[in-house]
Amino acid sequence: MRRTFLLTLMAILLGTSLLSAQDDMQAFPPADEGMTRHMLRLPAEPDETLLKVELILGKAVLTDAANRYFFGGEIAAETIPGWGYTRYVLPRLGPMAGTLMAVEPSAPKVERFIALAGEPYLIRYNSRLPVVVYAPTGVEVRWRVWRADAQPQTMPQG
Repeated sequence: MRRTFLLTLMAILLGTSLLSAQDDMQAFPPADEGMTRHMLRLPAEPDETLLKVELILGKAVLTDAANRYFFGGEIAAETIPGWGYTRYVLPRLGPMAGTLMAVEPSAPKVERFIALAGEPYLIRYNSRLPVVVYAPTGVEVRWRVWRADAQPQTMPQG
């Protein structure tokens, strides 16, 4: 009886893990109207504790080449009920702002990627689950990996 129970439990756990590995995107609902769902699968790394992923959201915009620009807005991390997975949501892209350096009126406009203002948005590197970002339609999601040294350095006293 006990052996049958253990075999049944093992079969259920194995089936659940295979199902979630095959289609873990079922946990992430489709994007609402006016929003787009972006998905990234990270490659497995030997020591993922040394890595972080930076999410960079913004748009390509025609601007002058002299000023620095940024968009308002804030990425929110939300836990999906019943799954425990995290999704990242930018509810709206705020207005674009920038520095006010004088520019020659005849200077040509250039297309530049303008990102959200603020500190880099870093998340844990996890190759076992997709990184899913919901953003307003027209917003581009870029990413890069940050790597830490394997050995921490000692800070001198004084």
